[in-house]
Amino acid sequence: MSKTKYRSSHRSVFNLTVHMVFVTKYRRKVIDAQMLIELKQVFESVLKAWNCQLIEFNAESDHCHLIVSFPPQKRLSDLVGNLKATASKTMWRKFETNLSKVYRKKVFWTASYFIASCGGVTVDTLKKYVQNQESPSQ
Repeated sequence: MSKTKYRSSHRSVFNLTVHMVFVTKYRRKVIDAQMLIELKQVFESVLKAWNCQLIEFNAESDHCHLIVSFPPQKRLSDLVGNLKATASKTMWRKFETNLSKVYRKKVFWTASYFIASCGGVTVDTLKKYVQNQESPSQ
C-alpha cells in the first residue's frame, strides 16, 4: 500500500489534486506530436511558477488532460485561465502556419473547461471517518 504524499507550505500541509481537461476551439483536431511536447513544457513551466506540480499529462488531437497538484491558497479558476492563455499564445507563436489554416482568429481553446477533484479516499470513506471521531460527551 502506497503512502499519500503530502506537500507543505508555510501554513499548511495538503494533498489537493485535480483532473483538468481543455478542449480545442470548435473541437478542431489541431494538436500534433510537436504541439503535445510544447504543451507539456508550457504547462510544467506555468505550474512551477504557481507552486503547483504536473502529475500527469497527455492529449488527443482535440483535447488534453492534466492531473495537477496545487496548494490551497491558489484559486483554480485563475490557474486554469493562466494555463490556457499561456499555452494558446505559445502555440500561436510557434505553430502559426499550421493554426492559421484552421482558425481565422488567434484562438486555441474553448472558453470552458472540465475540472474534478481526485485522489485520496472516497467520500463515503471520509464520511465514515468523520462520523467515527470521539466527540466530547455532553
